[in-house]
Amino acid sequence: MTGTAQPSKGIRLPRDARRAQLLEAAQHVFVHNGYHAAAMDDIAERAGVSKPVLYQHFPGKLELYLALLETHGNELVRRVRTAIESTSDNKQRVRAAIGAFYEFVASEDQAFRLVFESDLRGEPAVEKAVENSLSGCIDAITEAVTADAGLDAARARLLAVGLVGLAQVTARDWLDEQQKIPRDEAVSLIATLAWKGLAGFPLQSS
Repeated sequence: MTGTAQPSKGIRLPRDARRAQLLEAAQHVFVHNGYHAAAMDDIAERAGVSKPVLYQHFPGKLELYLALLETHGNELVRRVRTAIESTSDNKQRVRAAIGAFYEFVASEDQAFRLVFESDLRGEPAVEKAVENSLSGCIDAITEAVTADAGLDAARARLLAVGLVGLAQVTARDWLDEQQKIPRDEAVSLIATLAWKGLAGFPLQSS
């Protein structure tokens, strides 16, 4: 979801197109203002629609926020799963998975702030949505580790949790530090750190 929502008052859009436009406008407002300071008036204005039109698609601010969380959480999981499936070389898998997190936080739409830096984490529905996205990433890595390292699911999952935590925390810190290190180099550094540990669980012959 990129670009800037353009006002379109008076123009009838297909329902899916209107929903996408509203989500884009809402994302901009939530990212820049935070959930609590964001107002439905601001979102409607940015989208160029009336508030009744906004409420036709989303019954309230929380539902709109959760729709965005689900969209971007699913996108993060898709990126990680695609990275894992892009190669059968385990060392490259580690690098690709970590790279997926760095690409996600570096995206211009700052979607990662909704997933990782929400000011509404005390809300059970938001907490669950964030957990679902991280669990999806963990599951994708667990499947690969279980299959290739000969570990049982519990041990493979613990390793996957460690890799996801490493990737998430370092990617956000890299961004907060104004990307002083080129992204490819940062990914390589963290991938090397992770691989030195995961290499202790070599590929098992089938």
